[in-house]
Amino acid sequence: MGSGGLAVAQGEDLAVISSPASNAVVRGTVQITGSADYPSFQFYILEFSPEPIPGDQWQIIGAIHEERVINGVLENWDTTLVPDGSYTIRLRVVRLDGNYSEAFAQQVVVANAQPLPTDTPTPAPADVEEQPAGPPTTTPTPLPPTPTIVIELPIVETATPRPIPTSPPLQNPEEEQSIIPTVSGFSMSPLRDACLYGGGLMVVLFLLFAFLSALRRLTLGFMERRRRK
Repeated sequence: MGSGGLAVAQGEDLAVISSPASNAVVRGTVQITGSADYPSFQFYILEFSPEPIPGDQWQIIGAIHEERVINGVLENWDTTLVPDGSYTIRLRVVRLDGNYSEAFAQQVVVANAQPLPTDTPTPAPADVEEQPAGPPTTTPTPLPPTPTIVIELPIVETATPRPIPTSPPLQNPEEEQSIIPTVSGFSMSPLRDACLYGGGLMVVLFLLFAFLSALRRLTLGFMERRRRK
């Protein structure tokens, strides 16, 4: 295989990522260079995945390319579209029979949020004239700290209020008197209901007998009149 600036003949089995190399730091739009070739070449594809690779979750970079590349630009990768972090780039060269060859660039760090490193200029030595030594500088003696006066106030004890007794709520005298009297714990309500029910039943039976008696008289009278005719 050939890579970088090596001369490579067309038709060889090639799947090479020359740049960016593994452990490279990139930002912005990055040119991915290398070679993708094979005697029965069909197409090549570039993909990336965050590290560690979560299963087989690869995202395509650009598009599928059906032209061979020898020591050239394989694809342009816009790293501003992905979060900063460590990535793996994969080149897959697919043959006509469906088989393929692969190449990887691992631990490629995208660092768009980090500032670019700058070279700190070294100041040139300047000609400094020696000045005559002056009188010694006297350092003033620091003053002692100002004392803090603390005034303690007497603690006044307050009397604890005593609870006020409360009287139970007054009962309604009407609630204490029962509407239905009881005799020695026996309620008269069932007896009263039985009497009312019995009286009503007697009235109904009386009316029924009166109706039947009147009907019987009418029937006998009607038959007597027909017999006379």
